[in-house]
Amino acid sequence: MSSQLQAMDRMTYEQFSFMIGTSFIETDVWKNSRTIGLTVSRFPEVDTWQLIRKGWEQGKRIVVPKCIPATKGMSFRKISAFTQLENSFFGLFEPIESQTEEVPKSEIDLLVVPGLVYSRNGYRIGFGGGYYDRFLEGFRGRTVSLAFCRQLNGNIPVEEHDIPVDKIVTEKGLIDCKSN
Repeated sequence: MSSQLQAMDRMTYEQFSFMIGTSFIETDVWKNSRTIGLTVSRFPEVDTWQLIRKGWEQGKRIVVPKCIPATKGMSFRKISAFTQLENSFFGLFEPIESQTEEVPKSEIDLLVVPGLVYSRNGYRIGFGGGYYDRFLEGFRGRTVSLAFCRQLNGNIPVEEHDIPVDKIVTEKGLIDCKSN
C-alpha cells in the first residue's frame, strides 16, 4: 500500500486531499468539536495542513502529537503556528515542547487517527509503532480517519487490543464505521 500511495501523481493527491478535507470540515463531528487532535501529514498521507489552517480560522484548538519513544506513548500539544513544529526522529513534524502546552487526553473532542490500510468497520493497520493503539485506550472523544479509497481493504487482521475509528472520510464521502 505504501508504494501504491507513493506512486500517486501530485494532481490526484492534491485533488483527493482537498475533497477529503472539504467533506471532513462539513461533518457534524468537526463542527461540534472544540479541540481537535491531528498529525501533521507527510506525502502521501492525506493532507492535514489544510485542516490545521481551517481549524485555526474557525477558532478551534488544534493539538498535535509528540511521541515519547522510551514508552511508545504520545502526548498532544496545542499549536497556534507551524513555526512551533520541529522535524523529529521519524521525520515527523512534532511540537516544540518549550513553545507549546500539553493538552490532557480528556480535553480532546475529536482525534484524527492515521493509518495505512483500513477496513470499512473502522479497523486499521498503522505505521508499526502502536502509538495510537496505546493512546486510544481510555480515549472518550470521537475518532475519524482520513483515507484515500485505495486504502480501504476488507481483509485486515484484528487483534484484541485494536480499537476501531468511528468514521472514515474518503474522496467519495463519509463511511460510518459503526453501521458496517
